[in-house]
Amino acid sequence: ICTAFMEEAQTVELQTRVVGQNQDEDIPFTNQSQPKHYKWWIRVISYILFLISGQSAAILLGRLYFDKGGNSKWMATFVQSAGFPILLPFLFYFSPFAKSVPVSVTSVPRRPKISTLVFLYSAFGLLLTGDNLMYSYGLLYLPVSTYSLLCATQLAFNAVFSFFLNSQKFSPFILNSVILLTISASLLAVNSDSENASTVSKGKYVIGFLCTVGASATYSLYLSLVQLSFEKVIKRETFSAVLDMQIYPSFVATCGCVVGLFASGEWRSLSKEMKEYKEGKVSYMMTLIFTAVTWQVASIGLLGLIFEVSSLFSNVISTLTSPVVPILAVIFFHDKMDGIKAMAMLLAIWGFLSYIYQQYLDDSKSKVKKKMKANSNEASLGLTGQV
Repeated sequence: ICTAFMEEAQTVELQTRVVGQNQDEDIPFTNQSQPKHYKWWIRVISYILFLISGQSAAILLGRLYFDKGGNSKWMATFVQSAGFPILLPFLFYFSPFAKSVPVSVTSVPRRPKISTLVFLYSAFGLLLTGDNLMYSYGLLYLPVSTYSLLCATQLAFNAVFSFFLNSQKFSPFILNSVILLTISASLLAVNSDSENASTVSKGKYVIGFLCTVGASATYSLYLSLVQLSFEKVIKRETFSAVLDMQIYPSFVATCGCVVGLFASGEWRSLSKEMKEYKEGKVSYMMTLIFTAVTWQVASIGLLGLIFEVSSLFSNVISTLTSPVVPILAVIFFHDKMDGIKAMAMLLAIWGFLSYIYQQYLDDSKSKVKKKMKANSNEASLGLTGQV
């Protein structure tokens, strides 16, 4: 898949830059204007599987860490970004071919200043730090099923942020998705009195609820800002640019987590936490390591979908874990699946499908417009040839 992706990306980059020589238009970040064949579908399906499996496993492992004796919010936040070094080989692997493409210098977009990139990556890194910390509080104080369903609200936030930042238009299906996901989250809030009362106080449940919703809003803002940054600042249509956007902010976020870990004093209790972990020291370390790895697997899927399709679509696929994780939580953590939670899950699925259908309609319209434009160009060339 990686080899096929390299060949396709090189072809796409050449085609995009050649077009840039002939018309004075901004180069879009996504490759939606390129013909899609079976290799493209294989890559997209692979990225979808990476995102769903990685995110589902990471959420379950994060809950396992807290259930078996882990109590450090900053450590749970740290592992969400600390696995970025496993992406470095991909960065070295994809960077050389982008530089070796023989194109005209005038067609290459001007690279942003180093100071601009440093500010951009630092801001995103700090944003990720706060986002991951709120997610950690949510996992600590909420059942996995409730936590995952609340994460479905990110689609509603995504629609709002995309409207203001990415010129996303509201349609009846997107509005339907926003309403359904809001009702789904509201049902879980109303149901807070009947669940988890024996293990977590009402106050902590509210904190977990608000932190998870806040994290979903921050995550949606992050994706919209990333898309805006690629379009307005970076202006490069290469996978290495996407990896840069993941690796450098993750590095800043990891440094921020280290500072938070020492500033909060939680580092002093880590040794005791490891010794008292119910499954043993080895299991403690393996849980943290696999949590970090699975978050990066999810990141690879997320980045791949941003590159191949769009940030909006990647967020939609990320939300698909909402109905997947509660089922796994019932199996592995024996969470209760009562009637209200089941209804909330069904509403979340309905909202997700409504959003997906709108994406399908938008894609169909773009294909029709592209075909009509191609036919118009062919007709113009035919008339020119006759003259």
